[in-house]
Amino acid sequence: MSKNIKVNVEYLTRVEGHGNIVVNVKNGKLEECRLDIVESPRFFEGMLRGRSIFEAQHITSRICGICACGHTLASVQAGEDALGVLPSEQTIKLRKFLLHMENMDSHLLHIYLLVAPDLLGVKSFVPLIETHNTVVRRALRMKKVCNDVCDILVGRHVHPISCIVGGFTKLPREKDLDRMLNFLTGLRPDMEATLELAKTLKFPQFNRETEYVGLVNDNGEYPMLSGDLGSTDGLKMSKKDYRKLTNEFVVSHSSAKHTKASRDSYAVGALARFNLNHGKLHPKAKEVAKVLGMKPTVTNPYLNTVAQLIECVHSLEDSIEILQEFKGKGLDYSQEIVVGLNERGTIPVKAGIGIGAVEVPRGILFHEYEIDKQGKIVNANCVIPTGQNCNNIEQDMKALVPQILEKSQEEITLLMEMLVRAYDPCISCSAHFLNVKFVGR
Repeated sequence: MSKNIKVNVEYLTRVEGHGNIVVNVKNGKLEECRLDIVESPRFFEGMLRGRSIFEAQHITSRICGICACGHTLASVQAGEDALGVLPSEQTIKLRKFLLHMENMDSHLLHIYLLVAPDLLGVKSFVPLIETHNTVVRRALRMKKVCNDVCDILVGRHVHPISCIVGGFTKLPREKDLDRMLNFLTGLRPDMEATLELAKTLKFPQFNRETEYVGLVNDNGEYPMLSGDLGSTDGLKMSKKDYRKLTNEFVVSHSSAKHTKASRDSYAVGALARFNLNHGKLHPKAKEVAKVLGMKPTVTNPYLNTVAQLIECVHSLEDSIEILQEFKGKGLDYSQEIVVGLNERGTIPVKAGIGIGAVEVPRGILFHEYEIDKQGKIVNANCVIPTGQNCNNIEQDMKALVPQILEKSQEEITLLMEMLVRAYDPCISCSAHFLNVKFVGR
């Protein structure tokens, strides 16, 4: 096909941060296809140097206003790993609950306000206020529930306060458990309505086999907070070997590093988790997957949004069960951590290296800290899910364009935008600190 196409989308909309799509087809041949990340590096790893390990989570939660709790959890996990601290079973369950709330909150935002407009034929969610008012109100109502529960659990949703190395400085009281349980059980009808809406949505048809990466384990739990690193290509390793998995490298057109594992690229996120751990979903989430025709291994990246909905059901139902368990046996309030001015409470400090690996909405997140014997951070490394996905998005783009050349330029542009949005990228988070060597200076 002798066709010339130029796509240059500057500052792609309905994603967090700034990224550009560049496609150039000349005489039917794909000559250029890139996802340019044009954000400036944000130097969070540099900011952590010289700071106490006990304040790291307050700093790193500022990396992202959407995944603030996820960064907090990865940070405290890395701190505990470095210090040799083992959190209690109660603490782990409360952290899982917190992660569920953020996962559901972010997924619902993406499904309703960022993806649905494309599938309903409008440019943004604003026109939906008039044409689909009930749907918009439902989306905002569901998101508010997630925010309200986080407020109760950790003081606020964005940049949580009470979740620290060792546990929590404040635990929910019985009335708090009742409120959170009422919020979440009351969310079930809206979740069912979301499923009904999803049944009516038509996603683009496109498949490309790739490697899917995420946490895996040998027990019956859908792993979000802990586990080994695994992939659909058979990789399995400890989180301490995460650099061997990510293999970060620099490309000239992106301020975010690219990654690759067994193949030229890999994908992380809800679809990766679904493909790796489908059998460990909550029974109600499995039912939703069956209704929506999702069965691993799913290789259509546009269906990441459907995997997010399945995870929403899983997060909701597992959270309700966690709260019901705490309601039944109560919480051990002696585990509340009273911190002094040094923020360390009674935790002994020693030198060490710690790694946190947590599944946040967009995929597996790594934090690594090296601390000295005073508990000061010497070095830090944060590998963000979107940074891991950038290379895979480009590989998807390069495979998709030749398949849709018969379409108009407008249709091609929309499909490319939808492809990037399907990954739910958080571009500002992905801009990684680079070590720069100035030659001749």
